Amino acid sequence: MTERVTYRDAVRAGLCEALRRDERVFLMGEDVGRYGGCYAVSRGMQEEFGEERVRDTPLSEAGFVGAGIGAALGGLRPIVEVMTVNFSLLALDQVLNTAATLRHMSGDQFGVPLVIRMATGAGRQLAAQHSHSLEGWFAHVPGLKVLTPATLADARGMLWPALEDPDPVLIFEHVGLYNLEGELPPEPAPVDIARAAVRRAGDDVTLVTYGGSLWKTLEAAERLAGEGVSAEVIDLRVLRPLDDATVFASARRTHRAVIVDEGWRSGSFAAEVSARLVEQAFFDLEAPVERVCSVEVPIPYARHLEQAALPQAEAIVAAARRTLGRER
Repeated sequence: MTERVTYRDAVRAGLCEALRRDERVFLMGEDVGRYGGCYAVSRGMQEEFGEERVRDTPLSEAGFVGAGIGAALGGLRPIVEVMTVNFSLLALDQVLNTAATLRHMSGDQFGVPLVIRMATGAGRQLAAQHSHSLEGWFAHVPGLKVLTPATLADARGMLWPALEDPDPVLIFEHVGLYNLEGELPPEPAPVDIARAAVRRAGDDVTLVTYGGSLWKTLEAAERLAGEGVSAEVIDLRVLRPLDDATVFASARRTHRAVIVDEGWRSGSFAAEVSARLVEQAFFDLEAPVERVCSVEVPIPYARHLEQAALPQAEAIVAAARRTLGRER
């Protein structure tokens, strides 16, 4: 029997299952305990697991991410929640210069089995200091694994394999997905955190995306189907290591590709995917690779401007048409 729940519920289920499964696991971050989390993900968890395992921290990302690294080195399995991706910049030194490099710097003597969760993306009128998509920045860094669950099953199922990883794993949860509803089986299904997923099969054009843009991309694919265009939708799910083999296999079959990324176009993760396609599948393509990204402005607060700044289904459909020579 499946149960109808929200993405938020799925994340909470994954957290609770991990805490019940391994006494070394604990959650720490700003407002995760008594308040129940900025996005209500951890509501009720402190009552069940206690203040030692669901720990409220001071407002210091540098401090509590550093403490999480120390806890991981000490044999625990911390889950550190950073309230929003913009605030992760305050802990860049800890993530990039310590967590990501320690195995290399120690000659493989030490790893940092740390999971960092954070909200990313726009669409909830939280303005420029709380709404950007910076996961592509972290995907640039060797030593990190970067996950972007877009479905309820992934939101629940990616956490445990992330905790089993001997090195740091970052999980980016799109703010626009927390209220997403869907079916979830009572038992978690295993999730491969090294592989992309084909969410919709198609033959005419490959649409590649991840995170909050998946559902807009699926909407675009449905609109294209109404025009007689069969679009394949690939959910990258994992930005590092990138499963480019799945992307290449699809693009070599459809001969066209559109990359959808909520990051800014310049230096975007979409640019990396596009570059790899051109480097390794150029002669299989029958049209230039298209990119649909956010407008290069700080994300506005006003809803109509915020929506105008973000990739939308209409822009994805238009990009797919261009690859097919069907501009309108």
